[in-house]
Amino acid sequence: MLTTRHGVRPLGAPDLDAFLALARREPVVNVFADYRATTTNLEPRWLGGEMWGRFVAGELTAACHVGANLVPICATADDAAAFAERALARGRTVSTIVGPQEPVRAFWNGVASSWGRPREARWDQPHLEISTPPHAPIDPYVRRTTKSDMEQLYPACVAMYTEEVGVSPEWGGGTELYRARVAQLVSRGWSYARFDDSGRLVFKAEVACATPYAAQVQGVFVPPEFRGRGLATAGMAAVVELVRREIAPVVSLYVNEWNSPARAVYEKVGFRETARFATVMF
Repeated sequence: MLTTRHGVRPLGAPDLDAFLALARREPVVNVFADYRATTTNLEPRWLGGEMWGRFVAGELTAACHVGANLVPICATADDAAAFAERALARGRTVSTIVGPQEPVRAFWNGVASSWGRPREARWDQPHLEISTPPHAPIDPYVRRTTKSDMEQLYPACVAMYTEEVGVSPEWGGGTELYRARVAQLVSRGWSYARFDDSGRLVFKAEVACATPYAAQVQGVFVPPEFRGRGLATAGMAAVVELVRREIAPVVSLYVNEWNSPARAVYEKVGFRETARFATVMF
């Protein structure tokens, strides 16, 4: 397949090995892209979009996931600018730009004049990892959720999303799709929670994506009325223990720089910063 200007073209199944070799240069930072590639074989109909690659002298040197999320992979600022030029030709189809800070900023600088004002831009998000047992005591009552937990779990997921993103996932008729996503994570064994003696959910977290190298956690949430009791620290310690034992050896996540309570929790558990992410939301 011929490459376009600046050596950028869509990738497909024949490019999978080259793509995985690229992404696995930074297997934890690129866990989302690795997971998407291996579960879709880079087929657009399964990706729900495209994976673009940039080639230099016939070698894949950078990539960009373009679906609901646009995610640069192993991209320099120059690579991101090349991806931005291609994106301008098709217009904005994504709801979020997210990934390592430098290429996200370079990409945004290339499309900002045409893509309109974002709903929010978060330029400093520490990317955290832990590859050891948790430093804090674990909560022994954190467990995988089941379908029977959905009555408590789903409202907590909606509340977490709304608090974190600033808009409900049910807005605009998204209830069915979001409920299906929560149910999918439950069925995979990627949803964890702790319930009190009366059956109320007091902590939850999910694995968003995973490979043999790493798992990325999302949706960490303690309902407001239960905060300040150490539930998040003990709960996250339990999640780290369970995920490292059952899914992948490294647990990662990214957090807003201004979220001091969450950052304190992750520090107590033993997470360390390894990169900076940025997110632009529409």
